[in-house]
Amino acid sequence: MRALRAAVLAELTKARTVRSTWWSLGIAVVLSIGLSGLLSLSLRDAPLAPGTVWDPVRFGYFGVTIGLIVLVVFGVLLVSTEFTTGTISASLAAVPRRGVFLGAKALAGTAIALVVSVVIGFGAFLLAQPLLGERGTTLGEPGVLRAVLGACTFLTLMSVFAMGLAAILRSTPLCLGILIPVLFLNSQGLANLPAIRAVTQFLPDQVGLVMMSGVAQPADGLGHTDFGPGAATLILLGWALAALAGGFVAVHRRDA
Repeated sequence: MRALRAAVLAELTKARTVRSTWWSLGIAVVLSIGLSGLLSLSLRDAPLAPGTVWDPVRFGYFGVTIGLIVLVVFGVLLVSTEFTTGTISASLAAVPRRGVFLGAKALAGTAIALVVSVVIGFGAFLLAQPLLGERGTTLGEPGVLRAVLGACTFLTLMSVFAMGLAAILRSTPLCLGILIPVLFLNSQGLANLPAIRAVTQFLPDQVGLVMMSGVAQPADGLGHTDFGPGAATLILLGWALAALAGGFVAVHRRDA
C-alpha cells in the first residue's frame, strides 16, 4: 500500500510539471462550458422537430464534446507517452512492480479527470439552463441532479477507458485513430440505424448519452436504448474496467 501511495504521488508530480497538460485541460473546461452556453442560447426559442422529447439537461450538454475529446486525449497521452518516448524503462526501474505502476498511473489520471469532469459537468449545466429560458431546469427537478452526476461520471470513465486502451495498444496515433472516429461517427447516426442499434447502443458514447439524460426517450424516438441510467453507468464502468484489465495484462506480458 505504501508503494502504491508513493507511486500515485509520483504520477501526480509528473502530471503537475507538464504545463501543456494543465493548459489543455483548462482550455477544455472553458470551451466546453462556453460552447454549451452558446448552443443553449441558440436552442432557447428554436422550433423542435416533430416527435422530439425535450430534455434540458441533455440538450444543454451539447458543448461538452470538446471536454470529452480532451479528456480522452489526456488519458491516452498519460499512458502512451511512456512507451513512445521510451521513458517506460526508467519508470519501471523506479516502480518495478508493473501492477503498482499502472495502478498508480490510472489512479492519478482518474483523480485529475474527475476534478475536470465535475467542473465541466456542473459548470456547463449552471450556465446552460438559465440561457435556455423557460425551457431550462434546475438541480431540484426530478432526475436532474442524477443526470448531472451522470455527465461527470461519463467524462471521467471515458478518460479511464482511454488509459486502459493506451496501455494495450501503446500507440498514441492508433488509440486516437480508434477513439475519435467512434466518438464522432457513432453519435452522428450509427446508433440509430435499426439493423445495428441493438449492438451500437452499448458503445461507450451512446451509454454516456443515457447517463446524462434527464428525460427518457420514447421507444420510437432517436436515442432510445433498452436500458436506463443505472444500467448505463454499470455498462460504461464495465468498459473502463475491461480496458484497464487488458492494460494490466499487456504491461505484465510485454517488454518495456
